[in-house]
Amino acid sequence: MIVSWVKCNPNNWCNLDLLNLDSVSDVTGVYLIWHGQHNYFPPRWVRVGQGDIGDRLSQHRNDPQVATYRPLGGLYVTWAEVSHDLLDGVEAYLGECCKPLVGTRFPDCGLIAVNLPQ
Repeated sequence: MIVSWVKCNPNNWCNLDLLNLDSVSDVTGVYLIWHGQHNYFPPRWVRVGQGDIGDRLSQHRNDPQVATYRPLGGLYVTWAEVSHDLLDGVEAYLGECCKPLVGTRFPDCGLIAVNLPQ
């Protein structure tokens, strides 16, 4: 399945700390959080999730486990709107595919493959 990953402008991904969460308060879907590149540390997926995007990202901004990776080039985020009946399968796929550093429990259901952000 092809999803449309959101950027804050055409050339840049959204910085988790600078994103106006009011702009995503009515969006439901899946999201990916990653840290940027820093010295010898390449970017890595930090967190994968689903739900009300504004609410979930607000929680992750203050999550000490996620914040641990902030010094490694900052935290970035993208999300894609996904219908409610597909959320579990898409999140399960992203968890399996991305192997995030934080969070290891994903829905126990069939995987629904989606494109990753590019």
